[in-house]
Amino acid sequence: MDFDEAADRLYGMVPEEFTSARDALAKEAKAAGDAALAKRIKALRKPTVVAWAVNRTARDDGEDLGRLLHLGLRLREAWRAQDADALAEAGRERTPLISRLVRSVRAGAEAAGHPLTPAADLEIERTLDAAVVDEEAAEQVRRGRLTRPLSHSGFTPAPVVRPVPEPAGKPGKAAGSGEKAEPGAVRPGRDGAGEGEHRAAERDRRVREGETALAEAERAATEAERDRARREAERADAAREHERRTAKVETLTAKLARARAKLEAAADRLETARREETDAGRAARAARLRAEEARAALDEARSGHE
Repeated sequence: MDFDEAADRLYGMVPEEFTSARDALAKEAKAAGDAALAKRIKALRKPTVVAWAVNRTARDDGEDLGRLLHLGLRLREAWRAQDADALAEAGRERTPLISRLVRSVRAGAEAAGHPLTPAADLEIERTLDAAVVDEEAAEQVRRGRLTRPLSHSGFTPAPVVRPVPEPAGKPGKAAGSGEKAEPGAVRPGRDGAGEGEHRAAERDRRVREGETALAEAERAATEAERDRARREAERADAAREHERRTAKVETLTAKLARARAKLEAAADRLETARREETDAGRAARAARLRAEEARAALDEARSGHE
């Protein structure tokens, strides 16, 4: 057993089995005389449920994830090349692919007996988004050994607007002419071809910018909708908790009222018992006195008879 084999085995397990299995593997490595391996295994951290769910998808359902990671590679290459068309195309593919993967991760976790909370969707999306724009994050996701969700706070690749190239000819000169062009004058060419090329390039640039802006807006709208759904679910959970607590308080209040009534009844009974005890004590003393008087009278009568 080597480290990679141990790590792959551990991060393929459900979270509740991780710690005991890790300790057992570390103990096994130590018993085999490899203390360094045992130490590395022991240092592995248990994944959160969301991290485990993404790891599971990377291992068991990697087709869409492979597409996303390849898309990230294309996006980064397009950014380095400053290829606005490629960046816009990658932006259009990015949002629906991440949305599909979020659903896949959630469904896989539920099928494995670990349904995720509504708030998990945003953590999954941020992890996948980080894998798209960051090469190191992509490798972590690909290996399926995440211990916690990822997020990317750095710069996100986006198209860069290039300056429109000057029409053929020297600046300040009309094409094919030795005369200086007047400021703002339209440069002559073959039937105005230079001006047409300029307008076409400007139109293409605006289309690319619009496509990129649309892709980013759609992505932001999807994230906002997920955040709204998460807030709605949290509000519903809070409302249910409030209802449960209210019902419990009402039950306890009723029990307290009954307990106070019983306490008051017990206090009344105690007071009555005390009065009756006092009265009985007086009656007993009076009866004892009468008995003593009767005994004295009887003794006197007997003495007179004799």
